[in-house]
Amino acid sequence: MTTASRARAALAPLAVLLACDTEPDRSIAGIFASHTSSFSAWSEPVSLGSTINTSFNDQQPALSKDGLSLYFASNRPEGPDDTNLDLNIWLSQRACADDGCPWETPVLLGPAVNSPSNESGPALSRDGHQLFFFSNRPGPGSFGAADIWVSRRENVHDDFAWGAPENLGPGVNTNQVEGGPGYFANEEGGAPQLYFNRSATAVVGGDIYVSEQTADGSFGAAVPVSELNSDATDQRPSISPSGLDIYFHSDRPGSNSMDIWVSTRESVLGSWSLPTNLGPPINTAAGEFLPFIFSHGGIEQLYFTRNIATPPAVNLDVYVSTRSRGTP
Repeated sequence: MTTASRARAALAPLAVLLACDTEPDRSIAGIFASHTSSFSAWSEPVSLGSTINTSFNDQQPALSKDGLSLYFASNRPEGPDDTNLDLNIWLSQRACADDGCPWETPVLLGPAVNSPSNESGPALSRDGHQLFFFSNRPGPGSFGAADIWVSRRENVHDDFAWGAPENLGPGVNTNQVEGGPGYFANEEGGAPQLYFNRSATAVVGGDIYVSEQTADGSFGAAVPVSELNSDATDQRPSISPSGLDIYFHSDRPGSNSMDIWVSTRESVLGSWSLPTNLGPPINTAAGEFLPFIFSHGGIEQLYFTRNIATPPAVNLDVYVSTRSRGTP
C-alpha cells in the first residue's frame, strides 16, 4: 500500500455528486446531516509523533476496544541487521485512553503473527479475541496474491498471546488481493460480518465486500457492497461499533487525490447511503487513506494514514482527528 498516495487527480468537485436536485439526493443528504449534527466538527488532525512515526512507512492503525493498544503496520527494520524491509505488525500500548497518556515505544508483534512476507491491515474483533490481518505469505493455506488471516487469543489483556494465524478460507479469499479487513460484531442479533477490499493489485482499484460469519466460525461467500463501490479505488473499510457508519478511502470523482469517505445507514439492517467526502481538515492534497474509527464514551477518533512526502516520494505517517458528541 505504500504507493497509494500517488492517486489520480480529482475528476470533479464533491458538489457534483449531490448536484442533481432530486428527492432521493436530498433524502440521502438529510440522513447524513442529521446523523453528523450530534457531533462537533472533526478537529485538525495531529501526527501520533516520533514514538509511532518514523522515516519508514507507518500505516494502517487499529485500536483495541479499551483504547490501550495500538496495532499498526510498518516496514521499519526489525533489528539493526534487518535488510528485508517488509511490512510487519507492530504494537504500542498506553496507560489510559485519552490524550494525556502517551503511546509507548512500539514492539514487533513477533513470529506468531509476522513472517518473512508482508503482514498488514490489523483489525481486532470487538471482544478482543480475534486479530484479522492480510498477508502475501506463500505456502499451504494461501489462495493468491494476498489473503486475510485471523489469529486468536484467550486472554484479551495479553497483546502477545496470539496463536498461529489461520487463513479465512474460500468464502473470503481468492486468487486476487484481499485486504483491509474490518470486523463488525452486530450486537443487534445479526451474524457477525467482515468487511474488506478485493482487487487485482494492492494499491489501486478494488471494491468493498462483506462476508457473514457462520455459527461454526467460518465465513460465507463474500458479496460486493454495491452502495459503497465505484469505478475507482475503494479500500480499507472501517465500520463503527454501532454499525451505522463506515469509513474507507477512495480516489473516486470528488477526491483531492486519495481521500477518506464515509457512508451512514439508519439501522444495521438498512442500506448504506451515498458516500460523502469528509473534506477538510481530514482530506488534503497530500493523500489520506487507510482509516480506522474508534469510539470511546462521547468521543470518536478517526485514525488514518497520510503521505507527508512530496509525491512521487512516499513517507507514510499515522494521524488522528477527534470529534465529540453533543458539541456544536
